[in-house]
Amino acid sequence: MHRKSNVNSPRALGMVVACGLFGAAVALPVAAQFSKPDSAVRYRQSVFNVMNNHMGRINTQLKSSTPNVQVIQTSAAVVDTMSKLPWDAFAPNTEFVANTNALPALFKNEAKIKELADKMQEEAVKLNAIAKAGDVKAVRTQFGALAKTCDNCHDDFRAK
Repeated sequence: MHRKSNVNSPRALGMVVACGLFGAAVALPVAAQFSKPDSAVRYRQSVFNVMNNHMGRINTQLKSSTPNVQVIQTSAAVVDTMSKLPWDAFAPNTEFVANTNALPALFKNEAKIKELADKMQEEAVKLNAIAKAGDVKAVRTQFGALAKTCDNCHDDFRAK
């Protein structure tokens, strides 16, 4: 008999956070873990795909007349964790890999990328903390601040 799981349960949130923390710990020396440049590209694309999915889930709830705070909280925790993971996968040897939207300028502006990444992570931490408090209005404001940090990087360093 198949039992339907509740991905929005506290247990599921705990599992997501635990997996994310494990992933963050494993990813610290992530640049050394990629045997090929295209592996690094797939890794960072996967991270951003998960983040984008959970930002979309939050956005859907914020547009709802009856937002599900638990969905917002779970997704904010995922976004917070994932925001720390992709940066080492922007190794210089990935600059010329096909099927990436990263512009060459990204690899020539390491200090700017670090600044933008740090700001995005800072805003993701804030979103997670605000979501935990359950204040949907405050989440909406912080969600906008986090989304702006995504745009700041995409505007200059991502192919349209």
